[in-house]
Amino acid sequence: QVQLVESGGGSVQAGGSLTVSCGVSGSFAAMYGMGWYRQAPGNQRELVAEMSAAGIRKYSDRVKGRFSISRDMIKATVSLQMNSLKPEDTATYYCYAKIQPVGGFAGEYWGQGTQVTVSS
Repeated sequence: QVQLVESGGGSVQAGGSLTVSCGVSGSFAAMYGMGWYRQAPGNQRELVAEMSAAGIRKYSDRVKGRFSISRDMIKATVSLQMNSLKPEDTATYYCYAKIQPVGGFAGEYWGQGTQVTVSS
């Protein structure tokens, strides 16, 4: 069974940095796009950054220039380096990936979420 397992996150003061990472466990035939969403209390889940299978990166305007997404196709991991963090970056961050499991159809998979808290 394919699962996404997140790590990292935590608390930091404004201007600081954090990294969140996500690994894929289980057998899969193919992996396509991977990325990160976030959701703050009372807000809708929003895209933070994503990376296509071809390596094309896309960022939310709110994080462009501060966050950087990277992935390791061999290790099946995706990471989000977050610099110059602001209090408004406080949210639960969710990893997602489009994966085709062995013997199955491609679908979207989500991590359990990891909390990022930025204090002013």
